Amino acid sequence: MRTLRPQYPLSVLCRVLEVSRSGYYAWRMRRPSKRAQENARLEVAIQAAHIRTRQTYGPERLQAELREDGFPAGVGRIKRLRKKLRLRCKQVRRFTTTTDSTHALPVAENVLAQTFVAMRPNQTWVTDITYIPTTEGWLYLAGIKDLCTCEVVGYAMGARMTTDLVQEALRKALDTKRPAPGLIHHSDRGSQYCAQDYQAQLGVILKSVEFG
Repeated sequence: MRTLRPQYPLSVLCRVLEVSRSGYYAWRMRRPSKRAQENARLEVAIQAAHIRTRQTYGPERLQAELREDGFPAGVGRIKRLRKKLRLRCKQVRRFTTTTDSTHALPVAENVLAQTFVAMRPNQTWVTDITYIPTTEGWLYLAGIKDLCTCEVVGYAMGARMTTDLVQEALRKALDTKRPAPGLIHHSDRGSQYCAQDYQAQLGVILKSVEFG
């Protein structure tokens, strides 16, 4: 009746629905039940937890999150409210290896030797490739980080894990920071980083090292 009330006279609605005016007004003044109020608050908490967990938690894992937030609820109740809110879990892509260390390319000496400490900017750069979801689909992200400042000094994204991708990240880092000779460049044993083109691009860098 609340939806139709602006369009039709109350007398017509009461006659069609066979309710009295007094019954209609009593219904309007009635407060939502305690259960309805609890569900309303729980729905807000479920939506917040769903976003906070990056839409990857099902009812069982959400139950623990909600309990920590002060909203204890059964799994069945959470399932019903998630269905009402049309919340679905995102499919998490399984881990994909991003570098191939089983190649026959030359590998530099491990100068860093697991000592991940730098005393000044542009003393040591560390590199890696990761696989991330984007609005364009899954893409590879090649990044270079300054070990001292934790600043990402260069990065590149692409649909394929190639030497060109890591070269683009390195080019941006070199153009932006212009490090002095002697910079330690720390990567894994990935073939992209050991390729001749990438090694040639290092140019001013005197030391290229690997993860232990």
